[in-house]
Order: sequence, then structure tokens, then C-alpha cells
Amino acid sequence: EAVQERFFRPYFLQAPGDMVAHEGRLCRLDCKVSGLPTPDLTWLLNGKPVLPDATHKMLVRETGVHSLLIDPLSQNDAGTYTCLATNRTGQNSFSLELTVVAKEVKKAPMFLEKLQNCGVPEGYPVRLECRVVGMPPPIFYWKKDNETIPSNRERMSMHQDTTGYVCLLIQPAKKADAGWYTLSAKNEAGIVSCTARLDIYAQWHHQIPQPIKLRPGSSRYANLTSQGLDIFSAFPTTESPMLFASPTQKVVESEEL
Repeated sequence: EAVQERFFRPYFLQAPGDMVAHEGRLCRLDCKVSGLPTPDLTWLLNGKPVLPDATHKMLVRETGVHSLLIDPLSQNDAGTYTCLATNRTGQNSFSLELTVVAKEVKKAPMFLEKLQNCGVPEGYPVRLECRVVGMPPPIFYWKKDNETIPSNRERMSMHQDTTGYVCLLIQPAKKADAGWYTLSAKNEAGIVSCTARLDIYAQWHHQIPQPIKLRPGSSRYANLTSQGLDIFSAFPTTESPMLFASPTQKVVESEEL
């Protein structure tokens, strides 16, 4: 009596769900399928066949588990994957969404704008400013004359924003704040520093005294009178009050006639 051969259409015993994987790493899609005769498997990405190459490999283990290996994973590997199992009795399939997380690019800190030497009068506010970029965003350290400035230092506050702007605000500035200031920016990729000088000026006002006009000497009286000029109306006389110069003021004979 002839033995009747039985056939079964493909059926997935094991199938992965949606996945999230990191760029640059190994990604593995495993599935297990049954069916008679043994089904053939085809992998599709966004409806197009995935062909074996240097970064894409299809493996079958003795346990019957089929694997699609992607190593290293790239952004081009993101999308909808479909595994199609086919034999003479029919076909079956499953699909999943693979999301690829972009690889973090690491860049050492770099100054776009460095600290600048500056000076302000005592009692005024002053800002030491610069701009730094890096990935991941750097951590900042301030020093004055090679000594670390704590974050709670009196009259000093440290500021930064997402654009890379960094500022040390001193308010109000005192004479003791003068010195060399260093900002260091550090992340996983490296460290950079820049230094600038801060000078604090004492507040003082120097007024230049104006010379006081006095009548010319007697020798000039004769010269001026001979020229027909009325010198007595231009200068104080004995009847009018005299101007007395202070010790710090310069006394000159006036030429303004």
C-alpha cells in the first residue's frame, strides 16, 4: 500500500516584534518556522529583498532558528522588515519595524569665542564671556590665578546656555578680583582652556584747575595803553573786588584783550 505524503503550509513558531537598535552595533532578527516541505525564507526591507553582503548575513541553526544578522547597523537599515516563508503548499509572513538610534558623534570642546582681557572701575559689574561647542556638551570649570572658583563664591555667578555661551559675572567688582581667569571645557572627547586678564581700576576724579585772570604787569600797562586800549575796563581795579587764586591754581597774565 502506498504511503500518502502529507504537506503543511508554513507556520511561524517564533517571530520578533518591533525593535530599537543602535547605529554601529550588531542587530539580530531571529525567527522559527515549521512546514512541510521545509519552507524557504526571504527577508524584505520596505518591500525590497535583503541580499547577503558584507554587513547582512542569513543563518540557519540546527534548532531550526533562522537569523538575519546586520553588523554594523546603519541608518539605511531602518524600516519595515518582512520575513516571507514559502513552500509548495503556500506561504506565511510576519513584519516588524526596526528603528535605528543614531550613533552619538563625539567632538572635543572648541572655542568659537575666547575670553578677552578687560578692565573695569572698582564697584562696577563685569562679565567674562566666551562661547564653546562640543559633543556631548562640555562641563565648565572656572579658575582665578590657578585656583578653582567655587559655584557659591560671593559676588560671582556662573551662567551658560544651550548655544555654548558661557559667562562669569562679578557684581560688583572689587580690587581683589583682579587677576588671571581661566575657563576649562571638558567632555568625553577632550578638554580645552583659555585664559584672560581682569584689571580693576580705583575710582578717582582729577579735575584740571582753570587759570585765573589777573591784570597784566605794569610793563604791559604802558604797552597796552599806548595802543589805545582801555585796560581798566577789562581788569579789576582797586575799587572792584580782586580775584584770589587758591594755592593749587595757576595764576597767569591774561592775553584776552
